[in-house]
Amino acid sequence: MKRILTTIPLVFLACLFASAQVDQKDLEREVVLYNPYKPSLPEFRKRSFLPDIKDTARLVSHFTYDIAATTFTPDYTISPIKPAALLPDPLPKLYKSFVKLGFGTHVTPMAEVSITNERSKRNAIGFYGRHFSTNGSLKLQNDDRVYAGYMDNDVALYGKKFFRGYLLEGSVDFEQKVRYAYGYDTIVHDYSLERKDVKMGYNNLGADLSFGSLTLDSTRFSYDIDLNYDYFYHTSERTQHNIGLNGMAATKYEGFYIGSGLEFQFWSLSRLLYDKSKYLFSVSPFIKKSTPQWNFKGGLQLLLDRNMTDNPKFHIYPDVSFGFSIVPSFVRFQASLTGRLERNEPRNIILENPFLLRDGSLFRLPNTSHDLVVKAGLNGNNGIGGNYLVSASYSVISDMIFFANQVDTADLISPQAGNFFAPVVDDGEVLNIHGEMTGTILEKIWYGLYANWYNYSMTLPELPLGKPDWDATLGLKYSLRNKIIAGADITALGNRQLAVMDRNVLLPLAGKEPVHVNINLNAEYRYTKILSFWLKANNIAFGKYYQYAYYPTQRFILMVGFSYSL
Repeated sequence: MKRILTTIPLVFLACLFASAQVDQKDLEREVVLYNPYKPSLPEFRKRSFLPDIKDTARLVSHFTYDIAATTFTPDYTISPIKPAALLPDPLPKLYKSFVKLGFGTHVTPMAEVSITNERSKRNAIGFYGRHFSTNGSLKLQNDDRVYAGYMDNDVALYGKKFFRGYLLEGSVDFEQKVRYAYGYDTIVHDYSLERKDVKMGYNNLGADLSFGSLTLDSTRFSYDIDLNYDYFYHTSERTQHNIGLNGMAATKYEGFYIGSGLEFQFWSLSRLLYDKSKYLFSVSPFIKKSTPQWNFKGGLQLLLDRNMTDNPKFHIYPDVSFGFSIVPSFVRFQASLTGRLERNEPRNIILENPFLLRDGSLFRLPNTSHDLVVKAGLNGNNGIGGNYLVSASYSVISDMIFFANQVDTADLISPQAGNFFAPVVDDGEVLNIHGEMTGTILEKIWYGLYANWYNYSMTLPELPLGKPDWDATLGLKYSLRNKIIAGADITALGNRQLAVMDRNVLLPLAGKEPVHVNINLNAEYRYTKILSFWLKANNIAFGKYYQYAYYPTQRFILMVGFSYSL
């Protein structure tokens, strides 16, 4: 068996070796390929079968718990808190004095000085003085150049004394005004205008003493009492003394603020003007209440006025007003029913027309009574950095005063060439629509717009004289880092009727005075906090304007100057 098992493997190996010795040439074959081989697989859409696992077994947990509440008391310590210190804002430095000097065209000097003590809790005392004059001439319609200068001087010395709960205040002042009646009817021939003949001088010496309460709480009783004295001097034969008392007291009671005003004025004229005295007495009680949403005031004024009459006139003026908020801060309605007495004192009249006839007419003018004034309007925030106001008023007025040039060349004893004015008194009604808007833009530009429209209904058809049917003012002011301040304003006046008085007959001039537009510019350069330089240019449009008949006004005026504080 061993041989057989040995012989078989040997024979098999021998056969394999013999087959390996076959000739290599017998194994070669030729293969012809007619197309390149391109292996490819057929398309097949694969599908993915995701397992859908649905757990049908539910696990419900059941547990119980118990809470054992115990009190927790934390440890703490108290530390005192220091009170907040309320410090006032730093007060700006006050300078004791202020000087302003300037000079302009038409030989126009200007000087202003103010001297006060430093900030004090006990008292205040000061002095103020001002001078302004111009010495230019104007050309009339007949090419005659006339002197049209004027001068204003003001001096005042004032003081205050602060006590615990009240204030004592007093002042002494002096005013001087010089005017020249330079206008006249150029139709008049052979008329020679002398400065000394048309010079008008007015002087007023006044003194005031006031005593009032200082109460920070409006619910407490408050009062204010004023004494005044004025001596008005025109010529040695035309003078007037005035002494008066004016007081007010009020307090809060049952949620209302109630009080009353009291006034008494007494005038004594030189005998050449009037041999009797004039006086005025009035009492004006009131009651009012206000909340952030509405306000109300009810009152009246009972007034006795004896002015160039044998018997005094009695007036009752209402003083009722109310208002409420429609849209908080933006739209608020206000309405009122009032009245007042406008005093036509010489000191007030010369501000409007200083060229009245030198026969004492300045002292004999009746007071103007605004018998009834009905007014309503809206006001509030305009949404562009400011406020607005729109209102309409209707007034019934007695003894309105207008002025007409007096012309009477036929009078050989006292001829009048239109230099001086005669007063014209008439009753009427006035409708006024007023609008204004003011504010600031980006804290650099200030703007202001004011406009009025008037409708007069007078007894005399020639009136009103010198009153425009509309007026408007637009003002702009720009500040560059509070270093350079520039401004401009434009004023416009509507048509006006001018007239002359010839032998007590009112004769309106042909046509009306046309619309007048005036443009003014001003600039200031603040070199330091105490020194600045300024410039003003008025009427740069050179517009020709007649304030009264035969009275042209100065056109372009340029002034430069500086101000200094000590």
